[in-house]
Amino acid sequence: MGIVGWIVIGALAGWIASMVTGNNRQMGAFMNILVGIIGGLAGGLVMNLVGGVGITGFNLWSLAVACIGAIVLLLIVNAFKRKESYS
Repeated sequence: MGIVGWIVIGALAGWIASMVTGNNRQMGAFMNILVGIIGGLAGGLVMNLVGGVGITGFNLWSLAVACIGAIVLLLIVNAFKRKESYS
């Protein structure tokens, strides 16, 4: 998958993840792309470690893996932000 594919999958996955976690108002297009790409890498790595298939190209499976990875990433970031605000 080329750089354009990663950007498109990353943008979609990051946007879906920001909607699911409630971060959509704080995040812009660049952050959605960044979170989606990092989530895709993390999700693909975890899927490969447990014996599944990670990112396979420009398809719905890759989008689902990237979304799951991005959601987990945003949940971790939100947990740290909440912890900071209580201090």
